[in-house]
Amino acid sequence: MTTSPNSRDNAWVLEATIQTAPAADAQWQKQLDKLREIAAYEPETQTWHARLGALDLAGVQMLQTLLDAARVHGTEVDLAPVAVPAHWKGPVFTRTPDVAALLEAQTERGRPLGQLPLA
Repeated sequence: MTTSPNSRDNAWVLEATIQTAPAADAQWQKQLDKLREIAAYEPETQTWHARLGALDLAGVQMLQTLLDAARVHGTEVDLAPVAVPAHWKGPVFTRTPDVAALLEAQTERGRPLGQLPLA
C-alpha cells in the first residue's frame, strides 16, 4: 500500500544494498550494466543502493533485476525497510505496527537481540 508524501512520518521505503561479485572483465561489465539500470553507486562503501516505495510495475521490475543479478552474477543483495529519506520524491509504503518495530530494530543494528537500548 502506498501513501501520499504528506504523511511521510508514518511511511517507509524498501532499501536494497547491493555488493557486486568478483568477475572477469566481460562479466564484470555486464554486472555493472545491470545494476546501473536500477541503483546508484556509493564509492565510500563500494556498494550500490536502490529504493522502492511501491510494488507497482517499476518496483517489480527492480526486484526482478536484483534477483537476476544475484542469480547470474552472484551479487549479494540485502533488503531493509528504512525511514523515508528527506530527498525521496517517489511513492512510499504505509508503516504498520509490525513494520514500525522492524524499522526501530534496524536503527539499532549494533545492539544484540534482546538487549535494551541505552538511555
